[in-house]
Amino acid sequence: MFTASRILAFSLLAAVASALPAANTERSPELGDISEAEAISLVERATLAPVYSKCTLNNTVAITFDDGPYTWTTDIVNTLRTYSANATFFVNGNNFQCIYSTDNEKRLKAAYNAGHQIASHTWTHADWTTLTKDQLKNEMNKTDTALKKILGVKPAFVRPPFGAYNDASREVAASNGQAIVIWDFDSGDTAAGATVEKSKAAYKAIADKKPMSILTLNHETHETTVKQVLPYALNYLKAKGYKFVTVAECLGHRAPYSMKTTPGTRDSTWKC
Repeated sequence: MFTASRILAFSLLAAVASALPAANTERSPELGDISEAEAISLVERATLAPVYSKCTLNNTVAITFDDGPYTWTTDIVNTLRTYSANATFFVNGNNFQCIYSTDNEKRLKAAYNAGHQIASHTWTHADWTTLTKDQLKNEMNKTDTALKKILGVKPAFVRPPFGAYNDASREVAASNGQAIVIWDFDSGDTAAGATVEKSKAAYKAIADKKPMSILTLNHETHETTVKQVLPYALNYLKAKGYKFVTVAECLGHRAPYSMKTTPGTRDSTWKC
């Protein structure tokens, strides 16, 4: 007796096989080709967004910032330029500031035009695990809509506030065409309330261990992170021979955006 998961997995397998050139397949897949466990795994991979917590590209550091755009976004861009560094900004729609403000429009465009990756941190910084699927879809859609209006892009990557997610939220992210990104290094500037000295020490410690790659977490809403910790981290990591790349680059040069279009023109809908 075939369960729904096995039949769905078979359908997915058949769809993939039918799309391949004839020379690559000797016969069509059959239900007996996959076990129950394999079927469930295939269905989960098809319906749950992947979660990335580490870079896959050797000798790279992905510097990331959460909770913007904010007052010091342009300062970050200028500092990154000094070190020829690319970074990723996971932005909210209406958290510390409204994404649609004229100042934040300029800040986002400055970061995007400088070659940095813009990704989603969803609208209000709500904990995904406390939301219904419809509520989470709304959080994602409102942020995506704002970025399409301002920059003409829809991000292919999203970071859950607090790093909190579950299978239900992974399903929503998958249906929205977005992969989930966490981190493997936290500067401690928010959750741990680290001082500048502790954040610098944390960066030094991870760099001295010389892991293959580092995927960082920072918050651009802290002036000390922007003006004291960031320059130190970039200088120290560069001295260790690391290359600074975006998240999409550090994951094997994936596409940072699932859609690109012409940016919109400011109108009455540009409000939070």
